[in-house]
Amino acid sequence: QVQLVESGGGSVQAGGSLRLSCAASGYTVSSGCINWFRQAPGKEREGVAAFSFDGSIEYCTDSVKGRFTISQDNNNNTVYLQMNVLKPEDTAVYYCAAGPCRGGNWACRFDLYDHWGQGTQVTVSS
Repeated sequence: QVQLVESGGGSVQAGGSLRLSCAASGYTVSSGCINWFRQAPGKEREGVAAFSFDGSIEYCTDSVKGRFTISQDNNNNTVYLQMNVLKPEDTAVYYCAAGPCRGGNWACRFDLYDHWGQGTQVTVSS
């Protein structure tokens, strides 16, 4: 059974940093793709950062480019999201999701993933 557990969320002031972790069990990070999504209150879930099938990285939302970095540790079966220079508009519940690797914008489509974590809240105050 696939289990994804996010951690590392919290409350920070604008300009601060957080590192989110997604620990996987029942799923090997090197066998597929585990990617990051977020959902702000009243908004649709959106892709944040995703590994594509060719190993490249898609930053799904222009606003996070240059500030967020996705990485993975195959030894620990964990995927990370380093978030720097956080802004109030980054406030959301952040989720990781696992599924087959896809290319380009397809990797950012939240409706194409079968396995989800419970989410971790990130709150950025101005």
